[in-house]
Amino acid sequence: MTPESITIPVAGKGCIAATLWPAHEARAVVLIHPATAVTQAFYEHFARFLTSLGMSALTYDYRGTGRSRGATLRGETVTMAGWMDEDVPAVTRWAAARFARVPLLAVGHSVGGHALILGGGGPVRAAVLVASHAGVTATIRGAAERARVWLVMRLLAPLLCGLAGYMPGKRIGLGEDLPRGVMLEWSRWTTLPRYFYDDPAVDAARRAASLRTPLLVLGFDDDPWANPHAMDLLLSGVTGAAIERRQVRPADAGLPGIGHMGFFRKRCGAALWPQVGEWLLARAGAMQGSEAS
Repeated sequence: MTPESITIPVAGKGCIAATLWPAHEARAVVLIHPATAVTQAFYEHFARFLTSLGMSALTYDYRGTGRSRGATLRGETVTMAGWMDEDVPAVTRWAAARFARVPLLAVGHSVGGHALILGGGGPVRAAVLVASHAGVTATIRGAAERARVWLVMRLLAPLLCGLAGYMPGKRIGLGEDLPRGVMLEWSRWTTLPRYFYDDPAVDAARRAASLRTPLLVLGFDDDPWANPHAMDLLLSGVTGAAIERRQVRPADAGLPGIGHMGFFRKRCGAALWPQVGEWLLARAGAMQGSEAS
């Protein structure tokens, strides 16, 4: 079926550009919450895979990125907390209203998973976290990668945001350009021992503890950022939700590597996507069965 371009308003603070990937007689709708500095185009192949299983999918760009970016990032005031507290709920509300008769599910990549943990679940009935971790620089595996991230977060981020008015991520291999507020808040969290749990303004401990949505959490042995320790730290606040952890060794999946981004690449689809699709379908089926009874 033909994808549909969607515009979702964010409570008087701009709009989000989204794409609906419809499935015929959809059994569920899956929201795909992107990683930092990654646009929705990256998730297209995975979204199409979900539609092949009979689930519609919604991809989108956070404000200040991709198709949700304005003519200039200078003057853009959105923060990373704003993505979690405003963008993700706006997308969720839109989908819940449009698809009130089928289960609403979610997949969060990296910071997309953070938003799911802090959001309390709401109408989302089950969610998959892919490579989501507390992004504390000190937890990164490998001295070289840890030093590179330290350089970007502690030195380049404040310098370049000050000079340009935004983070020119494309120029330094960070991915997409980012709004100043997003980059500086992210940078600050990376210095805190427990990431955003140590930021009183986020109130992360209370919010994470309120989550009751069942979670499937995927990690990959060759991901230097979302390693088991960093993932444990992120999940430490989730005390009331059922969590299923799966740690994947690339060789066991017949893959040369997966890393932080690889799960959503088409080359990993045959080996990794079916297990997630089956888990989502099982949750959708269980929900529809309980509602029917």
